[in-house]
Amino acid sequence: MGVIARTAHRQRVPGSDAATKAAERLRTVLLRQHGIHADVNAGYGVAAISVWTDLVVWTNGRWFRWALRRSSATGRPLYAVVEAPRVGLAARLVARRYDELRRLCPWPEKGGALW
Repeated sequence: MGVIARTAHRQRVPGSDAATKAAERLRTVLLRQHGIHADVNAGYGVAAISVWTDLVVWTNGRWFRWALRRSSATGRPLYAVVEAPRVGLAARLVARRYDELRRLCPWPEKGGALW
């Protein structure tokens, strides 16, 4: 079973530097410009930015990708894809999706269970 390194510990996994850097840039912009907290996990050349229930952004260091609410005619999920250098655009679109999901699945009331 593989090990995924949390960037908070700054553990290095071969091939994950570009993905980790892109993920950290997106996490920083989400927090500073949109007030959205996210966690970054990276390893094996990819990184995942966990933003909210059903909102995980994946990056390989070149692209950001996350699932949309819509599906294709064949029922497969559709994905938003943004080039990693356009981190501001990616953050705005992720923030928009975050707002949609918060309306659909708000944080539990004080003292409530998450699931």
